[in-house]
Amino acid sequence: MCTRFVYNGDNTVVGFNFDIDLSVWTHTVIAEKDRFFIGIKMPDNQYHSFHGINRNGNVGTLLYVNGNKNGEYCDGEEYITVADLTESYIKGEILFDDALNIVQSKKIVYAKDATMQAMLSDKNGRVLIIEPGIGYRFEHTKYSLITNYSVLNPEITRPYIVSGDDRFERADKQLKKQNEKFSVADAFSILKLVRQEGLWATRVSFVYSVKENRVYYVLNNDFMNVTEYQFDKNQKQKICCKESR
Repeated sequence: MCTRFVYNGDNTVVGFNFDIDLSVWTHTVIAEKDRFFIGIKMPDNQYHSFHGINRNGNVGTLLYVNGNKNGEYCDGEEYITVADLTESYIKGEILFDDALNIVQSKKIVYAKDATMQAMLSDKNGRVLIIEPGIGYRFEHTKYSLITNYSVLNPEITRPYIVSGDDRFERADKQLKKQNEKFSVADAFSILKLVRQEGLWATRVSFVYSVKENRVYYVLNNDFMNVTEYQFDKNQKQKICCKESR
């Protein structure tokens, strides 16, 4: 479970709630000179950056979704997994236009071990929503929003909506009310409103301000304690918080 949005006002502001089952995944928050990300430990024993921000203003996130047969993992030059595409974007190996060219020229599929969909955005507020087996959508609008269900073909994931899960509707209602002065504080208010608790609780919430090139984040729904990370070319790599399971 996760929630992600981009709002384009006087400043482009990105918000993300990272919701995860700690019995299944190990994660940590990592800040480097060129990248801030929520590291997910994979079978190779490395922390992968499937949810994060590059200092160039590119933000990528993966969100769990119930899979469909058309998006099943396949190997070959004509395919690329949504996980590989997103991580390459966060690492700065590809830029927004590169990602757009890739979704236009290759078939995007799920990773071997998880069914996920993605939202990629850049410092100009452009957004690319990628749903394996369904398609993609380019947006450059007042705001963009995605949770754990398809926005390109809602009917395909409607049967899987968890009873009472109206995060998309609540966030959408709040985003509709906003104006050009939309701020980091406004973004956190929305993330707090749609936070999760219990088994799939929100473990990390981050807000990225393009104008400041700064990340603000909180851990475990503690919205009273916000930590800031400012991208700085002289900043050495550091781990900001302890590994969690």
